[in-house]
Amino acid sequence: MRARDILALPGVTGPGNAITDVPGVEVGYTTLIEGSDVRTGVTAILPRSRADLARPCAAGWFSLNGNGEMTGTTWISETGSLALPVTITNTHAVGSCHRGVIEWVARERPEGAHEWLLPVVAETWDGYLNDINGDHVKPAHAVAAIDAARPGPIAEGSVGGGTGMNCYGFKAGSGTASRIVRHGDDSYTVGVFVQANFGSRRELTVLGRHVGPGLLDDNPFDSGAGSIIVVLATDVPLLPGQCTALARRVPLGLARTGTSGSHFSGDVFLAFSTANPGALTSGFPVGAAPYEKIVFVPWGWLDPFYEAVVQAVEEAVLNALVAGRTMEGRAGHRVPGLPVDRLLSAMRG
Repeated sequence: MRARDILALPGVTGPGNAITDVPGVEVGYTTLIEGSDVRTGVTAILPRSRADLARPCAAGWFSLNGNGEMTGTTWISETGSLALPVTITNTHAVGSCHRGVIEWVARERPEGAHEWLLPVVAETWDGYLNDINGDHVKPAHAVAAIDAARPGPIAEGSVGGGTGMNCYGFKAGSGTASRIVRHGDDSYTVGVFVQANFGSRRELTVLGRHVGPGLLDDNPFDSGAGSIIVVLATDVPLLPGQCTALARRVPLGLARTGTSGSHFSGDVFLAFSTANPGALTSGFPVGAAPYEKIVFVPWGWLDPFYEAVVQAVEEAVLNALVAGRTMEGRAGHRVPGLPVDRLLSAMRG
């Protein structure tokens, strides 16, 4: 079941209603569920397929609230480009995943590994269900998630980096959605992936209905803390600054689900465009002095893409919630899954 199966959500989706609807984008997971206290993992997102990964993508990022981490963002700000796998994990496993990406590049692209590598690694906090200080995520787990990355359908909920994550006091984690946008005679895809771990139960809003206050029972963990990471991919040709502009629209989609942006929630967003392959390179200069060209949609024509971002972000969060199932973890802690029947009743009421 996905949110669109039970709710009348707006917009035209891609065939899989996922970030992998953007051609070339691949997603892989390593999920770690062991004993009573390990509930964590790694999500890997490849901006381009393995054969094409070395070609940079135009990229930008935005932080709604900085109580979180996304490495590599200073380089994105400097160059407007992204050319490595992106990984998402728990707060205390950022270093392991950073090292894992480097090890993967050294194995798969040794010709580039002797240069500098500044991977994007993002995190949210899973310490309620997971033994977050136990050093359970190793570099090999990040390598395995990258190796597992594929196009096509994506599992949602308690998988990959989202394994131990909660949203609006319900079990959530990984979620995705997409939108198709027309630009003249061309058709483009905007895809979103979220690691949803934010929001207080009382805030929850679905399609404009403030349903949270009617779902406050069975609410063992509801601090509003935890964070959300959003990765946005598109094949529409964009400048790096336009990617940043798309990333700045992510909070509007989150707000539709009710959040007011807690101080204790790190909300950090990455957007990239797979168009213009071969541009925005930044390797050491060799040979004749070159030029690069970028084709891009004029700024005044971006509104339909902004709308697609807002809709897809909202739906990706709802997909993570609908996919969540009750989970027990560290110290006997428990987080319930979203009671879909009660949600639907509240929507009708």
